[in-house]
Amino acid sequence: NRRPVSLSVQVNASAPSLKKKQVWTLEQDSKDSHVVYLRSHLGRYLASDKDGKVSCEADSHISDCRFLIVAQSDGRWVLQSKPHLRFFGGSRDYLSCFAQFISDTELWAMHLALHPQANLRSVARKRYVRLSTEDGEVAVDMNIPWGVAALLTLVYLDGKYGLKTCDSRFLSNDGKLLTQSGRGTAYTLEFKVGKLAFKDCEGKYLSPMGPTGTLRSGRCSKPGKDELFDLEESHPQVVLTAANARYVSIRQGVSLAANQEDETDMETFQMEIEKESKKCTFRTSQGNYWALVAHGGIQSTATEVSADTMFSVEWLGHKVALKKNGQLLAVSDSVGEDELLSIKLINRPMLILRGQNGFICHHKNSNTLDASRSIYDIFTLQHSNGAYQIKGMTGQYWYVNSSLVVCSDGEVPEDFSIELLERGRLAIRGKNGKYLRGDPGGLLKGDGLTLNNSVLWEY
Repeated sequence: NRRPVSLSVQVNASAPSLKKKQVWTLEQDSKDSHVVYLRSHLGRYLASDKDGKVSCEADSHISDCRFLIVAQSDGRWVLQSKPHLRFFGGSRDYLSCFAQFISDTELWAMHLALHPQANLRSVARKRYVRLSTEDGEVAVDMNIPWGVAALLTLVYLDGKYGLKTCDSRFLSNDGKLLTQSGRGTAYTLEFKVGKLAFKDCEGKYLSPMGPTGTLRSGRCSKPGKDELFDLEESHPQVVLTAANARYVSIRQGVSLAANQEDETDMETFQMEIEKESKKCTFRTSQGNYWALVAHGGIQSTATEVSADTMFSVEWLGHKVALKKNGQLLAVSDSVGEDELLSIKLINRPMLILRGQNGFICHHKNSNTLDASRSIYDIFTLQHSNGAYQIKGMTGQYWYVNSSLVVCSDGEVPEDFSIELLERGRLAIRGKNGKYLRGDPGGLLKGDGLTLNNSVLWEY
């Protein structure tokens, strides 16, 4: 059954596309980690009574809401009522939890509704996963997930998930990196005590091995601490260029200055946007924050977030202005227009965008883009002359046509500007100055005039 589950008065599986009604939150029982509860977007829990009748009205963890997840070898899940031991399934408007045996109608394909690009942290080693290009492997040895090498993409493949590195290779269960997905790169996701485990095609689990923590399948057929991971939000990491065409850097010490000609970790900063105020902190690769100091300069000396480390970012087309207490900040000796900076996002070379109604994906039968899909396409984000260009899987580019519809078959790149406005969400402007928007029919259009949820995209 590949249709997302939907909730109206009853529970059904008839929705052709992904919207908030089809998103369910998995909650684990505090006493029995094998038991889960499925919470709808309305805050009510899926339940089954002794006769197999399914409802979604309970507002707490009552007994009938207790389910077990039985992961199948093909990656699909079976939901079994814990108190009644019957299986949940059916089709479209006829769902029940009364089956005594597992058939095809009791098999569910599980799509992660969260954004699939993230940082992966080993629970046992307390280190982050990264691509080690020099060793041709994925290593678990980073204290702070830094640079594009720390970005992993979970790719949905026929009911299972692959782990894709920033150079578009798949992690195989033997630790090798492959350009094509296959049996050895497909993993079933399992959840244990709020953590994630990756089970391979042989029933073994990914875990870090050896001194560098090479990530590959071990011998365990049951996940322990070594096989558990946290999936963490990947904050945007950027480089900033001043009007003098030099990069903002801390290479010369703790004070910020725009005086470098090449990009290294010393010129890369992590933007962490506060959810409420939308103000931003800038963090260095050593873990310190930018802070305004007494003479008006900026130094990377703060070890904790405070009022002095919070900056306002004003997006001005392809440029940004950094402000503190309403005053424009300079990182060079010049003033006025020269205080504006170009900002380049460096840790999203592969771009996956999720809006309020689903992911952006190529339309099956035209050159347009859908913005309400339960599956996603991976686009390539390029940057030149302060602007971004977005390329599809065919090698052709996005552009906004005369009807203000976004198309994906451009032969030449068209410039867009990107605004990192909220924690985990960005907006994209076309060269007409309007935002890219998911319209109610699911089409991606280039006609957004105001900032609202329809023009904001998880990335």
